Amino acid sequence: MSAAAPLRDPPPLHGVPLREHVGLLLDSRRRGYALPGAFFRDEALFAADLELIFGRHWLFVASEPELPEGGDYRTYDIGPYPIFLLRRDDGSIVAFHNTCRHRGTRILQQPAGVVGANLVCPYHRWVYDEAGRLIGCGASELSAPMMGLRLKPVHVKRLAGLIFVCLATDPPEDFDAMAAQMEPYLAPHAVPRTRVAKQIDLIEQANWKLTIENNRECFHCAGHPELSRSLFDFFGEIHEESLSAEERAAYQCFQTARQDAMAGWQRAGLPWQLIEKLHGRPTGFRTDRLVLNGAGESMTLDTRSASSRLLGKFTDARLGSLHFHVQPNAWFHFLADHVVTFATLPLAAGRTLVRTTWLVDAEAQEGRDYDLDNLTRIWVETNRQDATLVEEAQRGVASPAYEPGPLVASEFMVGMFHSWYEERLRAALDL
Repeated sequence: MSAAAPLRDPPPLHGVPLREHVGLLLDSRRRGYALPGAFFRDEALFAADLELIFGRHWLFVASEPELPEGGDYRTYDIGPYPIFLLRRDDGSIVAFHNTCRHRGTRILQQPAGVVGANLVCPYHRWVYDEAGRLIGCGASELSAPMMGLRLKPVHVKRLAGLIFVCLATDPPEDFDAMAAQMEPYLAPHAVPRTRVAKQIDLIEQANWKLTIENNRECFHCAGHPELSRSLFDFFGEIHEESLSAEERAAYQCFQTARQDAMAGWQRAGLPWQLIEKLHGRPTGFRTDRLVLNGAGESMTLDTRSASSRLLGKFTDARLGSLHFHVQPNAWFHFLADHVVTFATLPLAAGRTLVRTTWLVDAEAQEGRDYDLDNLTRIWVETNRQDATLVEEAQRGVASPAYEPGPLVASEFMVGMFHSWYEERLRAALDL
């Protein structure tokens, strides 16, 4: 695939060069503390985020089951860039900038759909084939083959059924290294052999960084009573001597459950070791297989499987939840019976799209193998609660009285996100 067009530099702020402006903001950050309020409301920094973070890094946008057949497409807006994914008749998946080479009209104008053998711009009927080549110019006298025009491509990578795109001319080269490490963890969950049970779009009235920060810690998880049914609240390094008697008893229960779970993971041949690479590289990522509470089967209110049809070749439902985080916009939960994917895209400095998708075995039938409300309820409620939390945070950080406070030990992944974010901006602006 040929390289995409070079990205534009964001505009300066009131005549102050963007490089200097962003550098001053980054210099104002205190390590080990929350980010200053300007990081969540500054319009010039948001423009830099779109171009230098979302415009130059690998972004998760969909899973393969969202485009199950040849001709299926999905459209996306990544900042100012409308793009689309297309599954071709041979099963391959490609992405293009959704802009006609005639006068710029979006060629595919619905969120999702099916195209025929060719792509036809609805404005002046210019026609493109599945490779993006211009093959017809409507009723005009122009000769498409002589012009040699084609849709501008977007880089695409697939990882165990997950689809990532990158708008940059030269994408980060470390994706394949991440994929090589993650494939053994993800492949057993057989995402390509699943189907979409439900997809929900939620607009959070907050900056995208607050959305990501909220996901990267469970310090606030007491506010998620449904999620807490299945999730042990022990993350990172635990100092048992600092726990209360009640917490120590819960921790011992967690330790016992984890030992049992690890024995099951080993019997099933599943990798479970923590991989912690959330910063220090362009494509920051992390994975950890977590033991679940209660029956230990799934993230449901009763902690038992939501679907009676397990994924792939699994025969044991007690496989915990494989967490997978990718900077800057995604996180995932891989279970024995279903997979939940989360993709975020910034819409404005204070508005963020969070798309949640539940995947079940391709043969699973609603009402027979699973109850949709039982499958989705925990994350429907948790997402709603998170939306309120980050929206209130957005209001708070906008106050002139806001002063960043220190991060606690359980917020270690928030600190890693901050480090990654600063690293990537400094690298892009040569600061």
